[in-house]
Amino acid sequence: MYLHWSVHQQKIIPMNFRQRLEKRWKEKKYICVGLDSDYSKIPSHIKKGTVDKVIFNFNKALIDQTHDLVCSYKMQSSYYEAEGSKGLEALKKTVQYIKKKYPEIPVILDAKRADIGSTNLGYTKAIFDELGFDAVTVNPYLGGEALKPFLNRKDKGIIILVKTSNPGSDEFQNLKINGKPLYQIVARQVAKKWNKNKNCAVVVGATYPGELKIVRKIIGDMPILIPGIGAQGGDLEGTIKNGKGKKSWGMIINSSRGIIFASSGKDFPKAAREATKDLHNSIIMVQNKHA
Repeated sequence: MYLHWSVHQQKIIPMNFRQRLEKRWKEKKYICVGLDSDYSKIPSHIKKGTVDKVIFNFNKALIDQTHDLVCSYKMQSSYYEAEGSKGLEALKKTVQYIKKKYPEIPVILDAKRADIGSTNLGYTKAIFDELGFDAVTVNPYLGGEALKPFLNRKDKGIIILVKTSNPGSDEFQNLKINGKPLYQIVARQVAKKWNKNKNCAVVVGATYPGELKIVRKIIGDMPILIPGIGAQGGDLEGTIKNGKGKKSWGMIINSSRGIIFASSGKDFPKAAREATKDLHNSIIMVQNKHA
């Protein structure tokens, strides 16, 4: 648990997801490294021992090389679930390692959970209490009432899908209701009704910079998780120009494959650091250009 001193209350209190993000943003750190650790793509030279050990050692090497350049880490649950109990053990061990070694860095589970309220109670317990994540992505399709078990967790980050990065997102997300695309209606619902605990964020893909600009206007300074940079070919300059809030904050710029699989050789940790550093420098350069 990451703590800070509260002068007003004269005691040490835990920092929530948003507060820890803001601390990283103050240091001009906006990259979210996606630890999408597909076992089949992990360099063969470290595939020694059980699956959980291999995935954890791969993640650990990446984390140790990039921790000073990131605002967060995100793990796509499917890559871990695909490996059964050993994959889930690697997931838990990775979160525990970050909490112990770099507790100031928030950790996101990309799970896109969506179900009725009673089932979501189980999800929140598993994701936040058992696995130890600081934030999770959720699907808005079942409505705010169903999401209450997530939204009630004031200290956590609830990241709602608004405009995803995949090419087929238009099929439903751009459908018009009373003249407005559905993604805009969802963004407005998050900002006006679901964010009572100031713990919401949204997902908007870097592959849609125009929509990103519109969503930023709707939600104000709420954090935006922005996937699609790197392997998906997202527009970095458009992302920063349209995605930044006040003080250039508010961006969680995710890159996964372009960083963690930058090399398949023994130099993969160093290659991951160089890829992260290059992205960091590019972000700062674009920020300065549009300051």
